[in-house]
Formats: sequence, structure tokens, C-alpha cells
Amino acid sequence: MKVIITGATGFVGKNLQNYLRFSNELQALSIRYRPNQQFDLTGNVIIHLAGKAHDLKKVSKPSEYYESNFELTKQLFDAFLISEASVFIFMSTVKAVVDDVKGVLNEETEPNPKTHYGIAKHQAEKYILSKELPVGKRIYILRPCMIHGMGNKGNLNLLYQLVKKRFPWPLGAFENKRSFLSIENLCFVIKELLENTTVPSGVYQVSDDKAISTNELIRLLSTTLERKSIILSISISWIKGMAKIGDYLNLPLNSERLQKLTESYVVDNDKIVKAIGKSLPISVEEGLRRTFISFRN
Repeated sequence: MKVIITGATGFVGKNLQNYLRFSNELQALSIRYRPNQQFDLTGNVIIHLAGKAHDLKKVSKPSEYYESNFELTKQLFDAFLISEASVFIFMSTVKAVVDDVKGVLNEETEPNPKTHYGIAKHQAEKYILSKELPVGKRIYILRPCMIHGMGNKGNLNLLYQLVKKRFPWPLGAFENKRSFLSIENLCFVIKELLENTTVPSGVYQVSDDKAISTNELIRLLSTTLERKSIILSISISWIKGMAKIGDYLNLPLNSERLQKLTESYVVDNDKIVKAIGKSLPISVEEGLRRTFISFRN
């Protein structure tokens, strides 16, 4: 089948092309938002990855998120509805639901995004779901959690460098659980959605099968590097006090960063696993191990 991929030059796009190229004809579609533009789509499947990622440095204008993640998605989805393509896959995010998870996040959780990034993605979701689908068409809205893999240089790489340089992990007293998503598992899910016509249209969260703590992550990193893990259980109240000082003195450790490093964010993938009828091929530990090994290069 002919698969059109937007955002094909990004981290997910490059890995997905390598995963699908042996059994599909692939077309990379380079797009950006322009008012009143229209697309002539000539393919069987549209995988929409293009968009503006969450800006951790907070220098982006709010309008950039709404144009790239909402308005552009509207234009592309409208083109899909009148095209001959039968499948539309939109890469959303768990941040379109909530920024802070209490308990376990699933598809029944009422969306209440707080950032412009999450709000724009949620608006795109609502627009897609508001349209009546022509007979024979399927749409899938995927909400991945933190994606990692070869070529990804995000926060996991920062932790890798910390362990590599033998710095101790000072936040061992905090108990948390986080969900991750191996790029192999994400590509596997997308391939199954293309090939299994019985999977119902809808919203699906995507994550590895279990969540792990940051302390477990540090231990896995240390094992991969063949080093002893150094985890310090410093008083939580003392750490929080230092973070508050960091708020005023603009230090590397502040309250916001401490929250990100120690919060729990557990995502339930039960719906997508049941829908495709297959287990995910890579365990969370094996996926992370492969990512850590790729950091050596």
C-alpha cells in the first residue's frame, strides 16, 4: 500500500520509514501551516506526525502550537475525508489529556490539558472525532507517552551522561513510576493498525507494558554501562528546601525541575493491546537498554 508520512524527517518519522519500507510504498510529505491551503492526497494511508513539539525552554509563541498542531491537522484531515485514502493516523500525545497524572491515565480520563502544546493537540483530536467518517475509512488518534530509541537525544541522554560520569543520583528517596514507549513498540503498533482492518477507529494510548521508577532507570543505566549504581536517599524535605532556594537564585535545581524529575506519570496501554490482539514485541527494560546502548555512538 502507499503510505504518506508527514514529519518524516523527525525522530519518529525516520524510524517509522525504516520499519515500514519493506512492505509499503512510502511518500514523505513536507508540510507546514499556511492559511487556506489544500492538499491533494494520492495514497492509501496518511500518517500525520508533523507538528510543533513541546518547547521545554518556553520561548515559542502560543500561536505556533495552534497553527502547527491544530490548524494544519484540520487542513490535512479535511483533505483525507475527500481523498481515496482509507486510513488516517494522527500522532497526538498524552499531554493532550493531562500534565499531572493522579493514579493511572487511560482513555476514559477527562481531558484537561494545561499547556498550549497539549491544548492544541486536544483541539485537533476533537476536530477529527467531530467529523462523520465516510464508509470504508478508519481514523486512529494515538497518544504516546515519552518515546525513546536510537537517534533520540532527550532527557534519557542527560541521565545517561550523569551515570557515565559517575555522578550519584541524589533523589533516591522519592518514590515514583513513569511510563515510557520504545520506538520499536510504537512502529509495531502503527504497522498493526495498517494491516488489521478490524481495529475500530478511535483514541488509543500507547506505552510500554509497565512503568518503572527513576531509581530503577538509574540501575538499568548503570548495568548497561557495567558500573555500580550510586543512588543517594537524601531527605525529601531537605531536597525540596534546596529547590525553593533554586527558585530564587536561578539554580539548576528548582521546584519545577524537581517536580519533573520525581513525578509519577503512568499510562495504561490495555486498550490498544487488546485492539490489535498481540503483545508488544519489546519489554520496557529491553527497549531502554537498546536506547542506552545507542548513546555510546
